[in-house]
Amino acid sequence: MTPTVVGLDLAKNVFHVHVADVSGHTVASKRLTRRELLPFLRALPACLVGIEACATAHHWARQLQRFGHDVRLIPPGYVKPYVRRGAKNDAADAAAICEAVTRPNMRFVTIKSEEDQAFLMLHRARGLLVRQRTMAACAIRAHLAEYGIIVAQGRHRVEALLSEMDDKREDLPDEACFALDVLISKLAALNARIEEIDARLAEIHKTHPICRLLATIPGIGPITATAFAATIPDPSTFRSGREFAAWLGLTPRQNSSGGKSRLGGITKQGDRYLRHLLVLGARTVVRYPKARSRIDAPWTEALLERRRPMVVAVAVANKLARTIWAMLTTGEVFRSATT
Repeated sequence: MTPTVVGLDLAKNVFHVHVADVSGHTVASKRLTRRELLPFLRALPACLVGIEACATAHHWARQLQRFGHDVRLIPPGYVKPYVRRGAKNDAADAAAICEAVTRPNMRFVTIKSEEDQAFLMLHRARGLLVRQRTMAACAIRAHLAEYGIIVAQGRHRVEALLSEMDDKREDLPDEACFALDVLISKLAALNARIEEIDARLAEIHKTHPICRLLATIPGIGPITATAFAATIPDPSTFRSGREFAAWLGLTPRQNSSGGKSRLGGITKQGDRYLRHLLVLGARTVVRYPKARSRIDAPWTEALLERRRPMVVAVAVANKLARTIWAMLTTGEVFRSATT
């Protein structure tokens, strides 16, 4: 029988392929090595291929598209309900992917190009370096506190103190000074690398039309604009701005039953990095009246009267997410609420 659907379970060196026909009956279930995978799939006629959206999934999707296959990436959480009897092995995962990819209401992940992934790598590298810089600054604060040198919270306060450390080195043991010098040089190197990536992102931002469009939104700067441009290559995969905000995890978690609606905190699903950037931008909007007036000042100020600023910032982040989706979909420039 002619195979029509393929479920591919990815790994580093060993892969499992589940092939089914048009009626859903299993045609083949094979364990393949990395060397055997592409020749096997190249020999098949054009099929619907399902892959979990995990590490290296976009690379393999691009490879299989060259063979004429219709490749679709599925979020791993949407595949789990189709695993039979709760068995966790490669064959069961491949069969579950093969079943999930044929569901009419299944949601898929847009396949990123090599350029989009390279664009996104800048943000991933920057995020890693920022976390390491925070760790280094906190370590310096903690070590100095052991000798009675107290520094207020904040990376900039630590860096300001380090510029005045020459007068305080006489009161510290030699080993402590050596350790601090290592951390200080590490902090300086991280700052330099982060500035290099920021400069590269700023260059891309100047020439990228989508980035320049999104940067017109209050609270959205070059970092956030370039992150969304790299992560969301096709906004049409979301039916509405509300669905886009829900994908980012900015909508309340529901626990409703019996006709009673119960809403909790936000779900925090989706891309954590994008949600983090949006909330930071929303906090800026909430803090400054001029930025609030461009979004919706009466609505924001009414929320501030009865909710904490951080809760209001999350609500504003939800509004910003819907605005981003609308602008990506229509290509229109942001229109201030005051105009």
